[in-house]
Amino acid sequence: MEVSAYQGAITGAYIIASILFILSLGGLSHQESARRGNVFGMAGMAIAIVATAFHESIESYVYILIPMLLGGAVGAWRASRVQMTQMPELVALLHSFVGLAAVLVGFSSYLGSEGLYSGAEKVVHEVEIYLGILIGAVTFTGSVIAFGKLNGFITSKPMMFPGRHLVNLAGLLICIWYGHDFIRAADIPHGMTALVIMTVIALLFGVHMVMAIGGADMPVVISMLNSYSGWAAAATGFMLSNDLLIVTGALVGSSGAILSYIMCRAMNRKFVSVIMGGFGGQTASSGGGQADHQGTAVEISQDECGASLNNIRSLVIVPGYGMAVAHAQHAVYELTRRLREKGVNVRFAIHPVAGRMPGHMNVLLAEARVPYDIVLEMDEIQEDLPATDMVMVIGANDIVNPSAIEDPEGPIAGMPVIEAWNAREVIVLKRSMASGYAGIENPLFFKPNTKMLFGDARDSIEGLIAHLI
Repeated sequence: MEVSAYQGAITGAYIIASILFILSLGGLSHQESARRGNVFGMAGMAIAIVATAFHESIESYVYILIPMLLGGAVGAWRASRVQMTQMPELVALLHSFVGLAAVLVGFSSYLGSEGLYSGAEKVVHEVEIYLGILIGAVTFTGSVIAFGKLNGFITSKPMMFPGRHLVNLAGLLICIWYGHDFIRAADIPHGMTALVIMTVIALLFGVHMVMAIGGADMPVVISMLNSYSGWAAAATGFMLSNDLLIVTGALVGSSGAILSYIMCRAMNRKFVSVIMGGFGGQTASSGGGQADHQGTAVEISQDECGASLNNIRSLVIVPGYGMAVAHAQHAVYELTRRLREKGVNVRFAIHPVAGRMPGHMNVLLAEARVPYDIVLEMDEIQEDLPATDMVMVIGANDIVNPSAIEDPEGPIAGMPVIEAWNAREVIVLKRSMASGYAGIENPLFFKPNTKMLFGDARDSIEGLIAHLI
């Protein structure tokens, strides 16, 4: 009876943690409630860890406390030092840890299950193991490659291999074949052979899948890998018979899949193509021939740009990854505050894939305390651009690239972009004329109403603030 009450308390704690995780997801769906959502998530995870630590199956806390202390110390140290520009890389790396954990737990569960299951129960358990390792392996290597691309260790250009879809299909069929062998294996050595072969194929597929995706689409990849890590965690929960891990993994997996689908629709991409890897199909060199007849970019000085700012009534700011690199979000807020005090209608246009992960720009602007009501999505502001006096593009490139509309053969063809060139004047803040993450030139820089303000974004914004009267 005492044991039953003890387990009942743990189950109750798991239910409370699950509710907090659901409230966390609800809070994270809006900027105004995101901070509260984070608090709910942290509280739920704390309850989950404490409840699991008191599970009746634990015989010694030494092997639990040491990894927890080490992991917690490393996590706290890394979180205290990570820059906002490094958050996408950190997220990708954390996804890889979830995938690796699923693989290791799967092998451990298989090796420790000999003689524990029989009949249909054995089949179900082995299916859980097989799927958990399969999803975990894909998540692990896919996330590692995403980390390398975001960090610049690996080229951001999509690597398209001939017949890549046939290779993916062949790998899937081989995994299904060995899955059949694994479940029918008479003993662990025979089953382990099938399991290892499948794991190697899944690891290679993870590499192949993400390598085939171009840099402009990396935010969708991060969202997709987030979904994969959730399903890997859910599979781990089935292997360990942990209800909370199943619920948490399902929440992460389903919400990540929904977010990926929403982003694909916003970018005019096909969701199935993302799952298979290598959507778009064109190489980054497509459309590159336009550079010969683009024209000449016109540079503007800070004095001239400051004079223009003093004579406008409406401004739309389009932030991009360059703003994050320059840590310019606080200077941007100060510029916004000063202009609004002068009666200028200042708003922000956020593209779904601005930055390196979903919501990257929203987080930066929230950190700088930019009012939520002037931070608008691309679709909410697009129609207002022709009547806007000035669009200021800060460190963005691909998300304002007209070639998405004008070049049907380009690598970002069909991707909705913020049509900044429709405004009366466009000021682009960049360090140089370098191409964006997609590796293609931007015709916006050569439009007759566009001027380039070169330099560090934070220094440029602070200089413009000094010119306001």
